[in-house]
Amino acid sequence: MNRTLYWYCILCIVSASAFAQQSTTTISGQILDKETNEPIVYASIYIKDLAIGTTSNEEGYFTFYVPKRQEDASIIVSMIGYESIEKKVRTFSDHQKIILSSKVNSLDEVVITSTKKKALTAKDIIKKAYKSIKNNYPNQPYILEGFVRDLQNEDDQYVEYLEFAAKLYYKGYTKQIEPSVELVEVRTSQIAEKHPWNANEERKNSIMDLIEDDFIRFDYGPIRAKKGWNYEIESILPYNKRYVYKIIGIDKPFQKAILYIDTETFAFVRMELTRSAINNRSWRRKFTNGSLQVYYNVIFEYQEYKGKMYLKYQKEEDTWKIFKGLESQKLLFIKKPKKELFINKIITDNVAQYPFTRNMKISTSIENQARPYNQEFWSTYNAPQQTEKESKIIEELKKIN
Repeated sequence: MNRTLYWYCILCIVSASAFAQQSTTTISGQILDKETNEPIVYASIYIKDLAIGTTSNEEGYFTFYVPKRQEDASIIVSMIGYESIEKKVRTFSDHQKIILSSKVNSLDEVVITSTKKKALTAKDIIKKAYKSIKNNYPNQPYILEGFVRDLQNEDDQYVEYLEFAAKLYYKGYTKQIEPSVELVEVRTSQIAEKHPWNANEERKNSIMDLIEDDFIRFDYGPIRAKKGWNYEIESILPYNKRYVYKIIGIDKPFQKAILYIDTETFAFVRMELTRSAINNRSWRRKFTNGSLQVYYNVIFEYQEYKGKMYLKYQKEEDTWKIFKGLESQKLLFIKKPKKELFINKIITDNVAQYPFTRNMKISTSIENQARPYNQEFWSTYNAPQQTEKESKIIEELKKIN
């Protein structure tokens, strides 16, 4: 390349990055529990009355790039089980510690109203929440912008770390169809030596693996109070100046659920389902490729925006035993994938005019759709900070390569 042209390109990149930095105000800090001083994991940090925000990481740290035009706005920091706080953007100091106070209520301390003016059982609440889905979740098209983190582990060794930004176009929550996806940018994909078994297995597309498991859109899981499930109200917790029921559900022998339901609207605010094999006996049969799922954990958390509930965070974590074949007892290795989706923007107005290009190949893994690293884009993108552990994983993968 011509030397003059080379330095011109470098100057353009630096200038573009500087412009991006100037167009945002950066606030950062750590969110801590007042009583224990422990970090609060995956708390929401967002602009009041807007669907733009970020999430604290597993150490409670966050960095939020606030658009310059929102410098006079208020920031809400919230987490289920804690009293929310509100602060003006300009009052944040660098690396500020933000303290949230927890408060657990007994059933007698909160006035809960129902249509019949009588106490509701846990099963009554689940049924009411299920019937209220059509009122609490959007039926009109919308777009979610978010960040996916995909971590792959084989026999207790990390073999891949993948992060990418995406846009998801939904036709509405009651439509049982998968959203269209625009793959925006990909970064940090280092692959160590994987087990040879993987050579004949095209790894499933990370984001499709997540969004096809949505309990509400696909109408399954612990939300229907079907026969076999037993529920109990454990407590009532504060959340965003309201309260949520915390309900524990058990479906013996393999399943346990934790459901958080708004006491006023009966919206599902957060749902967690765990399935665990017992004595190597799983809830599902082996797949033809010899893989057997022995642990499954999925979490969905929602946020309210303009009177409707939209996905805020989703996690799926599994453990798979890989055998030589369908009937074989010879264990080849154990794999533990973990995938997370963090939503940082919701678009509900003028959706048809919002920039969106369906460009992701559903049947191909994200690694095989990666493009060159885009420094300008990532410099002000609202993704959860990497933790110290994640940074070490990346460095180890780089050394292997």
